[in-house]
Amino acid sequence: MTKQTKAPGRRPEDERLPLGSTIAYGLQHVLTMYGGIIAPPLIIGQIAGLDSTEIGVLIAACLFMGGLATILQTVGIPFFGSQLPLVQGVSFAGVATMGAIVTSGGGLPAVFGAVIVASIIGLLIAPVFATIIRFFPPVVTGVVITTIGLTLLPVAAGWAMGGNRNADDFGSPENLMLAGVTFVIVLVLSKVRVGAISRLAILLAIVIGTIFAVIIGKADFSTVGQGPVFALPTPFAFGLPTFEIAGIISMFIVILVTLTETTADILAVSEIVGTKVDSKRIAAGLRADMLSSAVSPVFGTFTQSAFAQNVGLVAITGVKSRFVVTAGGAVLVILGLLPVLGRVVAAVPSPVLGGAGIVLFGSVAASGIRTLAKVEYRDNMNLVIVASALGIGMLPIAAPTIYDQMPSWFVTIFHSGISSAAVAAILLNLLFNHLGSAKRKNAFVSAPTRSIPVAILDALEDGDSVVDGKVVDKEGNEVIVERPAH
Repeated sequence: MTKQTKAPGRRPEDERLPLGSTIAYGLQHVLTMYGGIIAPPLIIGQIAGLDSTEIGVLIAACLFMGGLATILQTVGIPFFGSQLPLVQGVSFAGVATMGAIVTSGGGLPAVFGAVIVASIIGLLIAPVFATIIRFFPPVVTGVVITTIGLTLLPVAAGWAMGGNRNADDFGSPENLMLAGVTFVIVLVLSKVRVGAISRLAILLAIVIGTIFAVIIGKADFSTVGQGPVFALPTPFAFGLPTFEIAGIISMFIVILVTLTETTADILAVSEIVGTKVDSKRIAAGLRADMLSSAVSPVFGTFTQSAFAQNVGLVAITGVKSRFVVTAGGAVLVILGLLPVLGRVVAAVPSPVLGGAGIVLFGSVAASGIRTLAKVEYRDNMNLVIVASALGIGMLPIAAPTIYDQMPSWFVTIFHSGISSAAVAAILLNLLFNHLGSAKRKNAFVSAPTRSIPVAILDALEDGDSVVDGKVVDKEGNEVIVERPAH
């Protein structure tokens, strides 16, 4: 079993593993989030009408800045970085808004300008935003963590079906079989009693699944050798940023959503790791998010935020060390500088990632359910809070077009199931547990369970019973009840 060193009294996330294990676990984090981190620049690049080479520059910049942001978040410097195992990258939260800015005529320079200004504002308000931690009791965090897992499961399903909805083989039996094989490999390896293997089950399953894909002809590495081997990010490669008021306002709404989601991810990973976070630590994590987001446009990329799928990896592997994620950040930086390595990782078949993703994302939901099990549901409205917030969070997942006719600001906030659930849970918790009576009963809550001290049962004998409020023996004689002296 891999030896781990942990000084007495240190936080779980400060655990240090051997170098080899640290790098391997870090690479596992990169493989888990790689498809998600390259998707936003790929989508925005296509909307902007960029060619394949220019989109490649966007993706390289995204990997490079994601790596630097991850290192800042995990290592931390004064006032910046939560020092938790959180992987950073470009979030989907702003894709629709940035696409709208591009198509409105501003192009990528207007997107970059909006990101810079909105992120600086987000940096200024981060300490105030972090004070809402007292409004994140287990009834709220449990809902958010569960929603994160449930929201990510459709991503795993899309990967398992092939990733590209326009492909002829999307959803084919071969793709589903490949995902199923990878899924089974994860389960088998997780059962192995050797800690180094069980903790690396996701990475090893992806490697073995990819080898199997090559054997059956479902993997293509022919394009790995095409393109440059090494490339440095070029500042302002797509022109100097421009600043449009409408774009800045819409991007600020995205920043508020990002702050909400990152706060939820910080609380989720702290719950999984078993460490406590306060408002100062959350503020440091949010500042790292905003600083990285403000700098990202300089190198041609977009807003940075914590990746929820990697929270699942922490839960499923039990590897809590933040330095493992730091190593993953270093790998992302290298991938940003060495596009050839990025092309190798990108060649991993989507169904393989989908098979692993089922376990990963399901484990996040399971962690949320475990948190919800700690919630007190008697004589309060917590059951209604959980039911309503989960329902609201699932609406955009169950019906992705449900808010298409709503105003753009509304769509930006509520199109994300995570932010929908977070907003609903926070507001309902405020309404019922802060502004209203904490003891209010509701129709969904069952009658409270009564209990009798064991000492009373020990004093009873066979045939004793209670008649008209008196204790009698089997002969019907009253048993004297001694009351404790005050």
